[in-house]
Order: sequence, then C-alpha cells, then structure tokens
Amino acid sequence: MNPVPVSLPFADRSEAGRRLAERVRPFAVEDPLVLALPRGGVPVGAELARRLDADFDVLVVRKIGLPGRPELGVGAISEDGHVLYDDRALARMRVPRQALAGTVDAERVELERRRRVYRGERPAPRIAGRDCVVVDDGVATGGTARAALRMVRQAGPSQLVLAVPVASREAIAMLREEADAVVVLGVPENFRAVGEWYRDFDQLSDGHVTAIMSELGRDHTHPGTARGVRIRAGDVYLDGDLTMPAALRGAVVLAFGEARGDPRWRAIASMLQRAGYATLMLDLLIGDERSSVGGGAATDVLGERLSSAVTWLRRATDAASEPVGVLGSGAAAPAALVTAAHRPGDVSAVVVHGGRIDLAEPALPEVRAPVLVLLESRDSFVRELGEWARGRLGGPTDLKVMSGAEQLLQGAQEWRQVAVETLDWFDRHLPGRSR
Repeated sequence: MNPVPVSLPFADRSEAGRRLAERVRPFAVEDPLVLALPRGGVPVGAELARRLDADFDVLVVRKIGLPGRPELGVGAISEDGHVLYDDRALARMRVPRQALAGTVDAERVELERRRRVYRGERPAPRIAGRDCVVVDDGVATGGTARAALRMVRQAGPSQLVLAVPVASREAIAMLREEADAVVVLGVPENFRAVGEWYRDFDQLSDGHVTAIMSELGRDHTHPGTARGVRIRAGDVYLDGDLTMPAALRGAVVLAFGEARGDPRWRAIASMLQRAGYATLMLDLLIGDERSSVGGGAATDVLGERLSSAVTWLRRATDAASEPVGVLGSGAAAPAALVTAAHRPGDVSAVVVHGGRIDLAEPALPEVRAPVLVLLESRDSFVRELGEWARGRLGGPTDLKVMSGAEQLLQGAQEWRQVAVETLDWFDRHLPGRSR
C-alpha cells in the first residue's frame, strides 16, 4: 500500500497507532492478531488492537549492532532463535560474520530475558490461519522488521501485514518483499531516524511494556460462544448458528442460499462479533431446494423465511431491544430487501452481496432502511440490474463495486473488502450505535 500525505511529526506513539488503525482495518479480518516489536512498537500496536478489536501480543526480536557502533544494525535475532545477517552491509564494511559472535551471544541473552519479562510462562500466540499485523513505531534500516516478518511467515498466517507510522524509503522497498501488504503513513525524503518524527519519543522501560501487556495481552480468539438453533418459518425449519458477544451493541442476521458453513463468511461474522454484534447465520434454502435450478424457492418465500428469523432473533435473545441489520448474499440478497420492506420497524440497515436483487422488484419502493449494494464489476449485466434495482429503493443507498466479488468464496482477497464495507455500513446506520 502506498503512503498517503500525512501530517508529521506524530504527537506520540499512541497517536500514531490511532492514525494507523483505519488504514490497517481492511487487512485485519480473519481472526486478527497484532504483534508489536518491543519496546517502541508496543504502544502503537496497543492502539491498533483496541481499535480493531484484535488480539495483541509482542514479538521479541533483537537487532545485532556493529561492534563499537551498536546503533548501526547489521542483522537481527528472532524469538525462534534464527539469526538474519545483512550480508550486503557486512561485505560493504568488510566485516565477517564471525566478528559478530560476541554481540550475537549477548543479544540472545537479552532476547530471552525480555521474552520472560513480557510473556512469562504464557505460550506464544497462535499464528497459523490468522491475519497477522506486525507493528513497530518506525523502520530505519528494516533489518529487525525483516527478521520479525520471516519468523511470522514460517508459522503460516492467513495474511501477513507490516504496519508502521513512518519509515525510510529504502527499508520499505526491501520489506514489501517480505509481507503480503505494507501499511505506512509517512515516508519522508529526509528520513534519518525514527525519533525525529515524534514530538514525544521518550525511551520506554520494561515496566511500560508489561503494563500494556497486562491490559491487552489476552486472547480474544472467540468473542462469543456459537450455538446451533432451529427456527420455524411457516411449515419449514431453518438451521442456523447464533453467537452472542459479551458486550452487545446490535445484531446482524447473515442469510445465504447455502454458504453458511463457508469459512470466509464465518470470518466476516467473527469480525462483526468482535465489534459487539450478535450474529445469526442461516441458510434460507432447505433440502432439495439447494440443488434445484433457479434457487428452488421464490424470492417472496425466502423473504418470509428471513422475516421469521428476524422475529425469532428479537423474541428469543437479548437482542430484543437492539437494532438489527441484515446481510443477504446470493439467493438471500433479494430476500433481504423483501424482509426490510415487510419489517421496517425491525430491520434498521441492509447489506446485499451478489444475487439478483431485481427479483425483489415489487418490494423495492417500500424499503426504507439504508441499503448497501455490493456488486461484482466484471459482469455488466448483473451490474445494470443492480443499478436498476437500487434506483427503485425507497431509502438511502450506496453501491460498491469490487473486482472478483463473485469469487469471494473461492479465496480471493476481495472478501476482506466485503467484511470491512459490511461492518462500516452497520456501524454507520444501526441507530445509536455508531463507533
């Protein structure tokens, strides 16, 4: 990601973290984990974790300085014990690796000391399959960040992101090869040292780090416990999964044709849960309808089923007095609009993804809730139908086009954008619950 114009210097590391958070949000979707490089990266990462509702931990990496010039990094040691040398710098200065043996041994001892102080006997966080964001307060040479990124990569994250407030142009060029994405707020032409770009750049102690860790260094991998539910809708029963977060701020029904079990949609539901929304995931198609040509059930029938689910959610859970949003995908997209038209007092905001929303034509003028339409750009016919249907909606609307959305469930990166756009829409339009 290219840097955008940003006002420098930052007031302090916490302000830098707050300004960094919104740029990082699109990359922190699938069970996100913020990993801060101590000490300076910890207050930056803490702000990121708070604002992204993400898990937080430290990643202990030590710079190897040139003997006699410790500020000049020529390598790094990662928490897993691997040593990464900057062989080009060593060759340029005609310094053999063997000359660093004493420094490496001393840094190993310091690394282990910090690991015990910061984490104690607590095990390292799970990285595999998660969106991992490595954070520091800035990057000068990039050696320490590169060692950290390589360490995390070996553990198999779903996505690996480097997020820093400020960095040198040379370091960012090198680090782009190590991460799936790099988020940096400022890359000044006259970069000399990280501390020059902060008004308050006080040195941090181990006490500062442990205090932040005691507050945020805990695992929120499961923001709520999911339970299977069965909802009666007319003469059929719908199977769903209900998750209630500890601190409730609203509820969202995620309705599909038959995609409820897909891990991508479950990741989107998890993002909503971390933001404080109860989620009810359910498939509207039942039995042989799933394999029938044309979806197997009329839009008005699916709308009635979804309406029954909204009623059930209000009556059977703590969400009775909370605003409710509806996300409909595929065959459930037009059904979401039918439900919003029939239940204006219950449905406060709608997101529709894919599907033939024009099939809800008779109900469109009665939809008063704000509607976000997510379309796939490559199919001009589907886009024309979406624009046509949107023009007939009776309330405020917006339309977002994202390339590859039709391949959302085959693993394309665009599903992350769907998650971010969905959360933003509900945050803005569920009454009284803006972030």
